[in-house]
Amino acid sequence: MQDPTNNSNLEDKQPELTKEQLNKRREEITAFYKENMAHLEVQAEYEMLLAAIEKARAERMQAQMFMAQQHVDQKQGGVAPDSEEAVAFKQAMEAAASKLD
Repeated sequence: MQDPTNNSNLEDKQPELTKEQLNKRREEITAFYKENMAHLEVQAEYEMLLAAIEKARAERMQAQMFMAQQHVDQKQGGVAPDSEEAVAFKQAMEAAASKLD
C-alpha cells in the first residue's frame, strides 16, 4: 500500500516554471481576482441585506409571540399592565420600533 503522505506522483506531474512564467501566472491570478471583486462586493451587500431582513422578521415574530402570550395572560388574569414585566416589554418594543424608523 502506498503512503498517502508521499506526493512523488504529483510532484512528477507538475512542470517546472521559469521565473517569468511564475510572474505571468501571478499577474493572471491577480487580474482575475481584481475583476471579480466588484461582483463579490455586490454579493456581500446582498447577503448583508438578507441578514438584516431575516433579523427583522425574527424580531417581529418574537414580538408577536410575546404579545400573544401577554394577551392570554391578561385573559387569564395574569400580568398587570403596570407590572415590571409589562413595563420592560413596553420599553423593549419602543426601543425596537425606534431602530426601525
